[in-house]
Amino acid sequence: MKFRHVLATAIALAISATTVSAAEFNLRLHTLVKSPHPYNDMAAYMKKTLEEKSDGRIAVQIFDSGQLGQDPAVISELAFGTIDMMISTTSNAAEQVPEYGIFTMPYLFSGMDGILDKIGPGTKVQEHFEKIYEDRGLGMRLLALGASGTRNLATTDKPVNTLADLKGMRMRTPPSPMDSETWSALGMLPVTIAWGELYAALQTGVVSAMESSLPGYSGAKLYEVAPYLALTQHTLQINHISISDVTWNKLPEDLQKLVQQTAIEANTLGVQKAIQYDSELVKSLQADHGVKVTHPDTAAFRAKLEPIQAQLAKKVGLSQEYELLTAK
Repeated sequence: MKFRHVLATAIALAISATTVSAAEFNLRLHTLVKSPHPYNDMAAYMKKTLEEKSDGRIAVQIFDSGQLGQDPAVISELAFGTIDMMISTTSNAAEQVPEYGIFTMPYLFSGMDGILDKIGPGTKVQEHFEKIYEDRGLGMRLLALGASGTRNLATTDKPVNTLADLKGMRMRTPPSPMDSETWSALGMLPVTIAWGELYAALQTGVVSAMESSLPGYSGAKLYEVAPYLALTQHTLQINHISISDVTWNKLPEDLQKLVQQTAIEANTLGVQKAIQYDSELVKSLQADHGVKVTHPDTAAFRAKLEPIQAQLAKKVGLSQEYELLTAK
């Protein structure tokens, strides 16, 4: 698997090398998802804005749909500067940044409204994670934290209406201890599977349940193998825009400021697009793809999970992050 990933990355970058522009800085931007998705809208915005406002000094090539590999491998390559930037979910970065696991805690936020005021650029939360990047020597810089929609539950063979419906189901989780602990607390059996392998895992019965943003669910056509969608809205999908330190240090100060500001603007767009997609996608998934949608009583889910949040954060070593995010 590792060799195939390296080979695929090498081929993709070799192809891109034959088409690079005459710009001073040619930046390769990774996303894991297929369109329509806020991450790809954000990437397109960054490409357009950086190329225009730099007067052609910067050129951006977007590699979406995981063309350059899965997120953990891409993060490693950012450290070497072989990939320049990425836009993705924080949960997929939990191997290198375990503290990001706090964002998969259910019902930590009340909704999308005002989310950037809590976690976005200039907040104590973003400053905290900027320092974590630096202290861990990750070889990359956090440009912005944002949110790209609610995350909901989908299953392969039965609808979910109550907590009892979850018991014993094999639940796909990313490599995040918080996810595993959360779904275990609801009586499910967590199985860690990479996003790129999820379709096959659902199709073959390795897992029978998964959770994701609605654009992620739709864009990856997961409704084909998990056609029962429960609108649990248990978490907000928190995303990060990160850049390689190698790349950042090559940029002159004026272009560093431009990249930073463009990432902030892209995050604002991402929130807007996420709200739009969430409202539109439920209708289209039902009408166009026959998805069977249920509306579980989220108050029951909250009542089950909120009392154990602090205990859960302590168990997985995220008490500091929990206190930071819940501070009044």
